[in-house]
Amino acid sequence: MSVTSTDAIAANRAALAMIKEEPFNAEAPHAALRDHITSTDEHYVRSNFALPEHDGALHVGGAVATPVSLTLDDLRAMPAVEHAVTLECAGNGRLDTKPLPTGEPWGGYAVSTAYWKGARLTDVLAQARPGADGVELRCEGADHGKYHLSSVLDDVDDLTFVRSLPLANAADPAAEILIAYEMNGEPLRPDHGAPFRLVVPHWYAVASVKWLTRLDVITEPFVGEFQTGHYIYQWPDRPFEPVTHMRVRARITDPAPTSTIPAGTYTIRGKAWSGDGAITEVGLSFTGESEWSPAVVEPPQTPYEWQDWSYTWEATRGRHSLRARATDAAGNIQPDVPPWNRIGYGNNAIEISYVDVR
Repeated sequence: MSVTSTDAIAANRAALAMIKEEPFNAEAPHAALRDHITSTDEHYVRSNFALPEHDGALHVGGAVATPVSLTLDDLRAMPAVEHAVTLECAGNGRLDTKPLPTGEPWGGYAVSTAYWKGARLTDVLAQARPGADGVELRCEGADHGKYHLSSVLDDVDDLTFVRSLPLANAADPAAEILIAYEMNGEPLRPDHGAPFRLVVPHWYAVASVKWLTRLDVITEPFVGEFQTGHYIYQWPDRPFEPVTHMRVRARITDPAPTSTIPAGTYTIRGKAWSGDGAITEVGLSFTGESEWSPAVVEPPQTPYEWQDWSYTWEATRGRHSLRARATDAAGNIQPDVPPWNRIGYGNNAIEISYVDVR
């Protein structure tokens, strides 16, 4: 990596709230969530390893009739699709879980929405023609490095990031999974998976494998560190479960937490999202025992992105707690208490903030 490219990467990261320097992990700034589309400069970044080298090719094989290799130009020559997609780290909100689980200390801003453009995964798989005995699609990134496995005490010196998707989901045109090569109208940047990556709507972003190098149709369920070691709900009192769809969640974006606002009419605004359907209701509460007052929820612009909501509040002088609770089309409602699991995934508990009214 040249000095110039290193300087450019550092400049691209300047607006973010860094969580870890290497591998680089950073949250979006609070103000970024006010916009419907997050700028590339302010989109959160999650990496398990350092930025990798990539040979520029995507290899598709395994249980297929015709293995294929595709370049970026090949992908660009295919029919292009662009969607606004909300991506959220499965560990978002880990710091609000008690006792504090292991893992990166994410606050609440490892979530963003961007325009992603690329080829449909189904069109790529159609070229390879998966066999009837295929059950999952193994998805491998170029990123690799030393890693502490969940099942052993010693670190592994060189582990590659690999995930899988159910083949029925990966090959479903309605799923609209992309092999994306553009973000917000520009070529992907290194932190976001250049030259191309998966973008899997509705799922936590761990499924959206960056720096994609291989897709293999496999005939048995995949077993790997990022599939069955990490990115699973390790419950203390029931069987473990895989991390899949994003859980229903609401976020107050205005006013900012701990801010001071003037007394009088104030429009509270926020975002809400879920991997299990559109947001049907957002309620606001101003004390621990108050009723939930309905906000105005904007209809979804597309099925894959968060929704805006607002509430007109008559703010009186003093300190006020603010809580927002979302419900989705599947009937899922945010809980009051984070669902504790050992690695702290999927915290979608109702967030509490406060403002001083003067």
